[in-house]
Amino acid sequence: MKAILALEDGTLFPGESFTGPIQAGGEVIFNTGMTGYQEVLTDPSYAGQLVCMTYPLIGNYGVNPEDVESDRIQVAGLIVKECCKQPSNWRSSQSLPEYLAEAGIPGIEGVDTRALTRHLRLHGAMRGILSTEVKDTAALVEQARSIAPMQGLNLADRVSCTKPYLWTDDGPVTVDPASFTWPEGGPRLIVYDFGIKWNIHRLLADQGFVQLGVPSSFTAEQVRELHPDAVFLSNGPGDPAPLTNAIEAVRELCEDFPLAGICLGHQILGLAQGGSTYKLPFGHHGCNHPVMDLVTEKIEISSQNHGFCVDISNQNHLKITHRNLNDDTLEGFEHREKPVIAIQFHPEAAPGPHDSRYFFVRFRELVRRETGK
Repeated sequence: MKAILALEDGTLFPGESFTGPIQAGGEVIFNTGMTGYQEVLTDPSYAGQLVCMTYPLIGNYGVNPEDVESDRIQVAGLIVKECCKQPSNWRSSQSLPEYLAEAGIPGIEGVDTRALTRHLRLHGAMRGILSTEVKDTAALVEQARSIAPMQGLNLADRVSCTKPYLWTDDGPVTVDPASFTWPEGGPRLIVYDFGIKWNIHRLLADQGFVQLGVPSSFTAEQVRELHPDAVFLSNGPGDPAPLTNAIEAVRELCEDFPLAGICLGHQILGLAQGGSTYKLPFGHHGCNHPVMDLVTEKIEISSQNHGFCVDISNQNHLKITHRNLNDDTLEGFEHREKPVIAIQFHPEAAPGPHDSRYFFVRFRELVRRETGK
């Protein structure tokens, strides 16, 4: 079935749908990972985006129930050069086309993904429409232009949990905060769910934390009423600037608890501490971004997925801890006096290298030092 990707600047990329009749729009970005497409598809940070995979063959190892980072596919659509319909892997339980079609998420193949990636590199991420209605391309371009731009868009509230939940070995279990009592175990950790990847929960659990996930709308007072030992801010999609309630809550919580943030959590924390954010031309999406840890002077290869960046150049109370070696953008900071740390990239990977997993150990040591637990 013929299909087309129409960008807001009028550029057209023909292809074929491998999920049936399609019509979907969003911000078009590219991901440079060679593997890990299922983790990408289910990462809430990709909500509202059409993801182009730069590696030419996607789907060859199928999908399975274990390699998910949330309870559903989160991307608006998938763009590939070639989609494998007959996967070969002992863990595979379903093909990629079946997986997408079952969820009602469009997929298009046969696109010149190298040309598309180069176009986005030169002109920046832009809005687009995937459609099998290929006759009136001018109308598709107009539809792309009518999509709300990512700048100023609050997507975190859309993908956040609606009720608090306790993280268990079997996943999230909804609880009533009014009657909730913490289970016995390690330090009590409130985790703000702005669209969290489940591997973050898993690695925090490996450090012994008992975790209560809470919605993005949770206030500082609601957090205090639960008497945690520390607070964690998750990744998530969209522009951090519109999340004014979360920013205010985090500003207050920094005075009371050890606190760490990843990706969107890093951005919210930066804003709460007086910094600013700005949109990158085409973002960082992939598994091969070099970052310098200024604390250890070691270089790590990181997994990244963000379209916005933090500027704390005028905040003398904050210390830069990580820098991106590709474009020198901020990748991490810490408070000079308070137990507050944050990084822009994804130490939990999924997909990606494990170079940065020390961040969870560093946070655990910070909480132990501050609380004795």
